[in-house]
Amino acid sequence: MANHSPIGVFDSGIGGLSILKEIVKILPEYDYVYLGDNARAPYGPRSFETVYQYTWENVQKLFEMGCPLVILACNTSSAKALRTIQQVNLPKTDSKKRVLGVIRPTSETVGKFTKTNHIGILGTKGTVQSDSYKIEIQKFYPEIKIFQQACPMFVPLVENNEINTPATGYFVKKYLSALFAKSKKIDTIILGCTHYPLLKKVIMRNLPKGVRVISQGEIVAESLADYLLRHPEIKRKCSKGGKLEFYTTDSAIAFDKSAGFFWRNKIRSKHLAV
Repeated sequence: MANHSPIGVFDSGIGGLSILKEIVKILPEYDYVYLGDNARAPYGPRSFETVYQYTWENVQKLFEMGCPLVILACNTSSAKALRTIQQVNLPKTDSKKRVLGVIRPTSETVGKFTKTNHIGILGTKGTVQSDSYKIEIQKFYPEIKIFQQACPMFVPLVENNEINTPATGYFVKKYLSALFAKSKKIDTIILGCTHYPLLKKVIMRNLPKGVRVISQGEIVAESLADYLLRHPEIKRKCSKGGKLEFYTTDSAIAFDKSAGFFWRNKIRSKHLAV
């Protein structure tokens, strides 16, 4: 097992499986370890300090499991913890390892989708409060105006399999109404949480004609493939056995059941204490 050096994929819960699914489609040859911190989810309402602490603990666990590269497949962790981990923790602990997020890849490409230069972000309270999307997008597209809307009920609705219910319809309409009240010219919406792709059909049914909805999975997967090509020193460290492992900090039985919403095949996860 000395040569087993999987790519780590971390999320606060099960939503990151929507990112891993797309990564595996593009890069099926690599080994992957997925870790969901379900015992402490959701991260969205938590403080910057708490999200950073939890995220770093999980990243260290993935490093201990042999991962040379970890993807934070969680918008809240990417918004509240990634920069500190990259700039403070890695130089002190292991400068040869890498941690990447999901906000920057999306921000780099969003300009090609909009014609009005008015973009909407649907995210958790934590992601919206961080202004991470606004900051990153305007680095690449200073002409774009960003309008954000926190959607605190979306994650619990998805995790309780309430996707096609009147309650979901009510909250989708409520949040979209609040978003478009900020700008009628929005023509592109980013789903800024890995849970939200499961609500994409409901969201699209309630949008004005011509508004485009962007999910992050494919963008992040393509960005990772490009990153590995540009960084052969990291690529060489990642083992290629096509193996998938799943871990959760909470009940493995509950994780496997909920994971079915995101993953077509059955998952057999293991409990892991962080």
